[in-house]
Parts: sequence; C-alpha cells; structure tokens
Amino acid sequence: MLAQRSLRHCMIVDNSYPDIRVEREARALVARGHEVDVICARLEDEPRHEVIDGVRVHRVPVRRQRGMGLRRQLTEYLSFGAWAAAELLRLQLRRRYDVVQAHNVPDFLVFAALPARLVGTQVMLDLHDLMPEFYASRFGGAMDGRMVRIVRWQERLSIGFADHILTVTDLWRDSLIARGVAPDKVDVVMNAPDETLFAPRPPTTGGKPPVTVIYHGTLTHRYGIDLLVRAIDLARRRVPLRLILHGRGEMLPQIESLVAELELQDVVSLSIALVPTAELARTIATADIGVVPNRNDVFTDGILPTKLMEYAALGVPAVVARSSATCAYFNDQMVRYVEAGDVNAMADAIVELANDPELRLRLATNAQEFTRAHPWTDEAARYVAIVERLAGKRRSRSPHSAAGDAPEVISG
Repeated sequence: MLAQRSLRHCMIVDNSYPDIRVEREARALVARGHEVDVICARLEDEPRHEVIDGVRVHRVPVRRQRGMGLRRQLTEYLSFGAWAAAELLRLQLRRRYDVVQAHNVPDFLVFAALPARLVGTQVMLDLHDLMPEFYASRFGGAMDGRMVRIVRWQERLSIGFADHILTVTDLWRDSLIARGVAPDKVDVVMNAPDETLFAPRPPTTGGKPPVTVIYHGTLTHRYGIDLLVRAIDLARRRVPLRLILHGRGEMLPQIESLVAELELQDVVSLSIALVPTAELARTIATADIGVVPNRNDVFTDGILPTKLMEYAALGVPAVVARSSATCAYFNDQMVRYVEAGDVNAMADAIVELANDPELRLRLATNAQEFTRAHPWTDEAARYVAIVERLAGKRRSRSPHSAAGDAPEVISG
C-alpha cells in the first residue's frame, strides 16, 4: 500500500479511562503509528495528564456518576461537555487534529468538538448506545412520549453535526438508517474482545465442585443483577455453586442487602475493585458458567452484551436472557437461552449446565464460532480505515497538509 502520513486523533468520552471501547480503538490507532489524545472524566487521585500505552490522557475535573436523577444527570453531562470543549480548544491550538471522535452518552457531547470543527477537523460520533432507547429504559418513558421525542431530537442534531457515525451492531445501524441517517454515513465497529487480552482458549469441562458462576459489568436494574442473585439462591439448593459478581453501579447497596437477606454471604463473592482488563480476563477464565441476566426492554433488546462476547472468546458457556440482539448473533446451540425476567428458568438453566459438563463444553465450543467470525483484529482494521479515510478528507481541504507536517508511517 501507499505510504500514509501519521494522523492526529482526539477522543472525548464522559467516562474514566480506560473505557473498554475507547481503549481498544485508541490502541488500534497507536499500533498504526498515529497520535491519540483522550479527554475524559477524572476519578479521585488520578493525575490530570498521563500517557497510557502511547495514548495521551487528559482528565477534566468532572467525575462520572451513575444512578443520578434526570436533572443532575443532565447537569453533569453539560458540565463535562463544557470542560471537554475548553480542553479540546487548548489541545487543538498545538495538535491541529485531523479527526475528533466523541463517544456517547450523551449524543450532544459531539458539540464539544466545535473548536476543532471550525478549523476543518472531521468529527465522528461513536454511538455506544442509542440514547432514545437508553432514556426510555432508564427513566421509564414511552418511545412516543414527549421526553423521548426531545431525546430523539438531540440525537438528530448530533448526528447531523457529525461527519460520520459509528455504532456497535448491525441492528442499531438499521435503526439509525430507519430514522433517516444516510447508509453511507454510519458504520459498525463491534465491541469484540481484544485477542491480546481475551485470547481465545479451548473450552474445558471445568474442575471440581462447587461450580463457579460469574457476572461482570454494571450493577444496574436493567441488567437483572437481582434476578441472578435470586436464581443463584434457588439453584444452590440443588447443586454446589459459588457466584462471582464483579462490577459497580447504583444497585450495589441493594445487591449487598439482598445477599444478606438470602444468607448468601458464603456463596456470593462481590468485587468492586477497578482492575486491569487483562486481570479481569483471567478472572472470567476461571469460571464454569457466565450469565447475562438482562431484563428485556426497548433498550436491552437491542444490546449485544460485551460480556457475552468475552465469555465466548474465553470458552466459558453462558446462560443468556433472550433478546433480539443476542439471537441475531448466537443461536440455541451456542448459548443456553432463558426468557428474560424468569428467575426460575434462570435457576433451572444454571443447574442444568452445572450438572452437565459435556453440555457446557458443547455450548462453549459452538459459541467460539462467533469469535472466529468477528475477531477484534478485523474490527480494529475497519475502525482504523474509517478514521484514516476521514483524516484524508480533512487534509485534502486543509492548508496545513503540506509535506513535512507530520512524520510518515508506512501502511502495511
């Protein structure tokens, strides 16, 4: 391929770094020799600026908080957006970015890229979640309700401001196109596990009892954590089990109370520590069964859970609440489906897998078909190509694209 100059890329995310998707995309660009800055929220005691694996991280003094009411959540979004815009302006004066990428939620965070857009920088909006569905799920609004219509309005404005859109599944791409987004404006980059951290391994039948069940991710109502704890309470009466819960979220106090109420302290291990992704992968790999216990609503029905893809890569068989998104990528021979919200069915499925090592092996082996079909190396290559194409558009219009503006990288 032809030689290509190194590009300058900036990401904005209202979350701490590393955020899994942001980190994977940033690492993919750095691996190609490009320069990457990330503007993000700051956790307590984190440095204002640091370099992580070649990515320059700039933290603004706004802390991401979960479980807030609508008014406080909106205030936090606006506060972070203002800080991010100011930080981008400061950096833009020195870096002259080719592309700025905003990660939702919220969608309107993309307007923090205005300082760069005014000087010709290409702007990308990465839709981790579809915000109208997210709002309807979290705050209980109907999709045709007044507040959701307002959220859809800001989605349209945000998409209109951006030069290009990314999202995470073909289902959500189809939804965006149905809402009027031009098909050539939106691409899919899936949240497939990074093989360097979630190296696919041959499934096994597991070790000696008790059988280890795992859930990792956000502890929130829509993800059905309380349903899983109740299912474990039923299942442990029939088979020796232990449950690893790893994550944080607004349901943490409720889950702690539920574990005490059901007297599961010797069964449930609850971890809220922030750990490196590689360490998390090692923990997941020790489990015999993974669970995706999501409730089903307009938002979760369209989610392809990252945890499910990670279970598949690591050879961990999964019990999964059925949804449109999961069924689009995983069939009944790849995971053990249960109807969303059915605690008894979830308990039965966990017991079934616990008592049948050969079934666990068969499901896990079949699920790795997904990993082979959607490796992160392919997703990363697609992502980098999209960013490089956008950067090419910017440089073709920019007076600063003369030879010598940046070092050359040979594309292989």
